[in-house]
Amino acid sequence: MPLTPANIQQIGNELAIQWNDGSESYINLGLLRRACPCAACGGEPDVLGNILRPEISYTDASFQLDSFVVVGGYALQPRWHDSHNTGIYSFQYLRRLSSQTSK
Repeated sequence: MPLTPANIQQIGNELAIQWNDGSESYINLGLLRRACPCAACGGEPDVLGNILRPEISYTDASFQLDSFVVVGGYALQPRWHDSHNTGIYSFQYLRRLSSQTSK
C-alpha cells in the first residue's frame, strides 16, 4: 500500500499529517518552507551537473501557509502568503521532513 495522507491540517505553526498507515507527522512551517524543493528555492543543475543555489530572503509572510493542494495523489503543494507556490513536496519527502522535526 503506497504511503498517502488520510488527513492534513494546519495546527498552529505546524502541518499535521495523519498517514494511511495510522502514523502521524508534524512539520514546523518554517522547516517546511525552508525545505522547499522547487528550483527557485533549492537550485537547479547547470549543464555540467553543478547545482546553482539562489540566495533567498524570507519575510514573515514567507512562513504563513495560506492553503495547500494534493497533486496527483503523490505530493502536496503549499501556497504561502508571500505568493510562493511552486514547491511540490512528495509524500515521502514530507515523511522525511517530519523525522527531522522530531529530533
